[in-house]
Amino acid sequence: MSNTPEVDSLYHPPTHTWTHLAWDPATRCGAVIDPVLDYDAASGRTGAESAAVLVDLIERQSLDVRWILETHAHADHLSAASWLKSRLDCPVVIGEGICGVQAYFRDVFNLGGALHADGRQFDRLVEDGDRLPLGDAEVRVLHTPGHTEDSVTYLVGKAAFVGDTLFAPDYGSARCDFPGGDARRLFHSIRRLLDLGDDVRLYLCHDYPPETRAPRAMVPVAEQRSGNIHVRDGIGEEEFVAMRNRRDLDLEMPELILPSIQVNIRAGALPEPEDNGVAYLKIPLDLL
Repeated sequence: MSNTPEVDSLYHPPTHTWTHLAWDPATRCGAVIDPVLDYDAASGRTGAESAAVLVDLIERQSLDVRWILETHAHADHLSAASWLKSRLDCPVVIGEGICGVQAYFRDVFNLGGALHADGRQFDRLVEDGDRLPLGDAEVRVLHTPGHTEDSVTYLVGKAAFVGDTLFAPDYGSARCDFPGGDARRLFHSIRRLLDLGDDVRLYLCHDYPPETRAPRAMVPVAEQRSGNIHVRDGIGEEEFVAMRNRRDLDLEMPELILPSIQVNIRAGALPEPEDNGVAYLKIPLDLL
């Protein structure tokens, strides 16, 4: 099994999101991690321009994409998984914890029978220790909860795609105030990642850089262990939990959480059009 998958990463500035394309260099079998659908909140218009750039990259690299991997049901951008699946003809994967996320938000949006909270919208639900073939390589699944219950990391050789579990060292760690979030569990998930080895490359789902640097797609474990402002070596569990809980009290809701969640718990599919041919998203008033 190759320890050095090839990785290309595309940044989506409106949502500060990284989409990664990883592949086995020997067989050119690949996987897409956390694709983004364009969405304009003011007009309600969706678009696939960013996802189309990803498809162009796949074609230029002559890759055989076998998986679309979601690290969790994102609250800050709409997933392009459904759009990509229709073009790449490959399954969409997410952690089995998505069922609890679906059940919670089915009630928030009063979706009733319109949403089955059993993960059936996805092609495969994975749990800790599962392995997905990727040519001569494989994808190993690590359950890394804390930010959300369904959060997973996908490990391909020495490359780990960590979702929102960790950010760049100068930004720290993920919030834990979403349903199913827990700062103590996040601490243990992060330490599990940092114990993978100093040479493992941690690929981020988001970066919110200051003006003094460009967005970073990847940070080696060694750099996180020495410099992450929230969880570097020497910061213990109790200190982290106190900091994380205190910090979460002051955070505003993500700007796109309401449209994002409704789409992402459906594996990136938009709601079915109504009798006038138009699809609608719901906004719960005075609830959250």
